[in-house]
Amino acid sequence: MRLQGGLFPVFLAATISGHAVAAEKTVAVFDFELIDTSLEGQMKGVNPAETARLGTMAPQLRVLVAGEPDLAVLDVGPVREKSLERSLRKCEPCALDLGRELGADIVVTGTVQKVSNLILNINAYGHEVKTGTLVSQGSADIRGNNDEMWTRGLDALWKNTLKKQFQAVEAAR
Repeated sequence: MRLQGGLFPVFLAATISGHAVAAEKTVAVFDFELIDTSLEGQMKGVNPAETARLGTMAPQLRVLVAGEPDLAVLDVGPVREKSLERSLRKCEPCALDLGRELGADIVVTGTVQKVSNLILNINAYGHEVKTGTLVSQGSADIRGNNDEMWTRGLDALWKNTLKKQFQAVEAAR
């Protein structure tokens, strides 16, 4: 399903609020970070199209997580500015502290690593806030630096890895 323009915030709010009451676990998904190790990035600098794509990753993952009946997505807006003050991929305790502030059970951080304009890796990590335990992690390699490949890569990462790991954590409890 494709979400168009102004309907996205309405759909996201309805999806999140529709699951918030019945959810067993609350999840805070923070903005993804770009790790550009490509020669292109060194030569040309920041690519506005990649910056725009990067901004879609966390909202897309929030929608996917909110689609699960036993998970509720929390609004990270109240701590968003704090989350941008430092790299959460380099400061796991910072992500956990922000999750505590939101009342989250699980925090998810993510990166997109650009190896070249053809090879990129989408990575996500889920930590249980109470213990700091890594409960989910995965990577999806994509070939192609465009909107479709980034979207498909994150969808595949959720369906093939993260979702299954979240379900395994719930089943073990």
